[in-house]
Amino acid sequence: MMRLVGSNLACVRGGRQVFRNLSFALGAGEALVVTGPNGVGKSSLLRLIAGLVRPDQGRLEFEGGDPELTIGEHAHYLGHQDALKSSLSVHENLAFWANFLGGETAKGDAALAAVGLDGLARLPASYLSAGQRRRLSLARLIAVDRPIWLLDEPTTALDTPGQTMLAELMSAHLARNGLILAAAHGPIGLDWAKELRLGQQAAGTSPS
Repeated sequence: MMRLVGSNLACVRGGRQVFRNLSFALGAGEALVVTGPNGVGKSSLLRLIAGLVRPDQGRLEFEGGDPELTIGEHAHYLGHQDALKSSLSVHENLAFWANFLGGETAKGDAALAAVGLDGLARLPASYLSAGQRRRLSLARLIAVDRPIWLLDEPTTALDTPGQTMLAELMSAHLARNGLILAAAHGPIGLDWAKELRLGQQAAGTSPS
């Protein structure tokens, strides 16, 4: 059974300690929502798990995965910015990410349908609205199977139907024993999830 565990993690960015003494455990089929005010390290924690930032101290372990892969290679990281090339079509953008992440390009059509963009596959990404760009970024989660989803403010730019769609995608991922760690300022459709509230680490206390 898969399990993601962080023990006594500390993160330093730009010479400033963002958090320290941070510990958490997340099992298969579970979601953890990271909350707290701006600047306390919500995004930094996701980037650390994704392998984009090195921990200043502590241990991060993923049990039950492929021992030949890093934790980041087990994960999808969805950040604030939608990493799209405007001159490429919707389909071409998704195909690029599927190839880059080692997935199957053939899953692209189903992924676009899952996020409601199947009718826009040939449209250049430059014509997409902010919400549609977010949907296209979310399609990567469907096109390439990875057990860990790291979602940074995933509802950004999504309208109500889009938020409902996202909640359904997350529920389906958890039902398949996936893991979700999301940073959020408000509800994202995971009302039953665990919560990790940041903001006390600078004083040396671990979050509850």
